[in-house]
Amino acid sequence: MLLMLSTAFITLFMTAQIGPTLLNHFGFIHLFSFVVLYSVPAAFFAARKKDYTTHQYNMIGVYVGGILIAGGFAFAPGRLLHTWLF
Repeated sequence: MLLMLSTAFITLFMTAQIGPTLLNHFGFIHLFSFVVLYSVPAAFFAARKKDYTTHQYNMIGVYVGGILIAGGFAFAPGRLLHTWLF
């Protein structure tokens, strides 16, 4: 959990180099960093309150939005991972 939060926080300091930017810094992929920064603490506090349904939905949102979709964007043409693997 702390690794996901720290990674999402660190990505906010990386500038978007491909596609449209907001404030000459943030790209669309940064939206998933904000999703992770919101959902992980919300899931943690929901689990502490024993609200396991809310915890489950938050963690599914982190997995789908923060790992699958953002990971898919990382393999887009022009990205470093795309050049390494393809």
